Amino acid sequence: MGSTKYVFVTGGVTSSLGKGIVSASLGRLLQARGYRVTIQKLDPYINVDPGTLNPYEHGECYVTDDGAETDLDLGHYERFLDIQTSQANNVTTGRIYQEVINKERRGDYLGKTVQVIPHITDEIKKRITFLGRKDEYDFIITEIGGTVGDIESLPYIEAVRQLRWDLGVENTVFIHLTLVPYLAASGELKTKPTQHSVKVLLEAGIQPDVLVLRAEHELDEDLRRKVALFCNVALEAVIQSIDVSTIYEVPLLMKEEGLDVIVLKKLHIETKETADLKEWEKFIDRLKSSNKEIRIALVGKYVELNDSYKSILESLTHAGAVNNVKVKVVFVHSEDVSDANVSEKLGGFDGILVAPGFGDRGIDGKILSVTYARENNVPFFGICLGLQCAVIEFARNVMGFDDAHSTEMNSSTKHPVIDLMEEQKGVTKKGGTMRLGGYDCLLEKGSLVQDAYRSDMVRERHRHRYEFNNDFLESYKKHGMIPTGINPESGLVEIMEQPGHPWFVGTQFHPEYRSTVLNPHPLFISFIKAAIENRK
Repeated sequence: MGSTKYVFVTGGVTSSLGKGIVSASLGRLLQARGYRVTIQKLDPYINVDPGTLNPYEHGECYVTDDGAETDLDLGHYERFLDIQTSQANNVTTGRIYQEVINKERRGDYLGKTVQVIPHITDEIKKRITFLGRKDEYDFIITEIGGTVGDIESLPYIEAVRQLRWDLGVENTVFIHLTLVPYLAASGELKTKPTQHSVKVLLEAGIQPDVLVLRAEHELDEDLRRKVALFCNVALEAVIQSIDVSTIYEVPLLMKEEGLDVIVLKKLHIETKETADLKEWEKFIDRLKSSNKEIRIALVGKYVELNDSYKSILESLTHAGAVNNVKVKVVFVHSEDVSDANVSEKLGGFDGILVAPGFGDRGIDGKILSVTYARENNVPFFGICLGLQCAVIEFARNVMGFDDAHSTEMNSSTKHPVIDLMEEQKGVTKKGGTMRLGGYDCLLEKGSLVQDAYRSDMVRERHRHRYEFNNDFLESYKKHGMIPTGINPESGLVEIMEQPGHPWFVGTQFHPEYRSTVLNPHPLFISFIKAAIENRK
């Protein structure tokens, strides 16, 4: 195809319109045509990465295999495209300014006045084009976070304006996603917000090539013509993105609207065959056709915001489709679980998942949830802190160590069954200093997890500072909690199981980061299968 093509996706009117989903859907369509595609996210906040952000602020912090703490949209990119992203796929304003200031301190600018233009914009352009330097991709889709007109986004908008001319008009496409609100009082869809949004983009020097209009109702031909006329966009390039029952229908919707065809046409690339989405369509059919439902309790402390557990929710959806069942997830706030109500809160569920997290808030409710699952033979899945809660619960209620705890919560416990990792001792900076990214895990032959993975060695992603204390390992084995996954280099316990229980697995790693539409994670598949059996 020649040089790498760049697609820039901006948003207007309001945030949370689904730029990431539209970007991922376009990537899926281009991939289905045989092109090599990756997606990157530019985030305008000054934090260096989302790793230090509260989940209530930003939702889930997604972790890549190479150890980057990134925006949750990278999870969508991986789930839709079935690819691995990296440090290079997420750029923040904080990281840009940090690099420019470091260069200034080193004297790299030879005493020149350091300014937003050209120094900040040049650094942004460098980060955007980094992925295209090795000619590994035919398309690089760049999603610009925030909304056009925001002060924070201005340097990014200026940088991509310059890139259109640096890379060549024939190598770039601008897609602008806006909202067409419906006014129930008048029964009308209104285009004025879109017109104003495009005007702001034009004032910044960017003429969008494609408009994707998010709406609750179908857009008729007259409305599309009006938008095309006032926004100076070809009629065929005015595309609707109406609300659908699941985000996984968006690629099919974008195919129907011809988004990939329009993008290729703008880049003067001949299109003959259509995008092959047969496997994707099969997934959607399984997702929507099942008339069976199971209920999973997700016990966590950030349950007010669904995005805090985005990857877990999507992994459960993928696994449900494989098992031909709808998975209804019910959030249970761990702070609301007590001795007096645990049966009321968790009774009737087909499976219990104790979610990741940090700190001691809600920890007692999580431990009580583990007890309930263990004693009532309910399929249990503990992830990261969920595993640690299972270890603490077992030590207290089976091994007789009443004060067993994690030193994260109780530094003076006589039975620190979970302790700070050796390499974390002395670490004072919070950002990017945890055990992050992919590590190998050797599985115990004949274990439940080995049967699920159908492999002896796997690689999974981590995000933690505390680990199982191997000083207590023999006691756990003696009492019936078995380490079935070990990191071969460090000896770190990665997985604990309880043989004899229908399904009881805790993982120190985050399996949800590896589940995709086309390759659902085997542990989630196995967990849902066990939940179905439990319902029977």
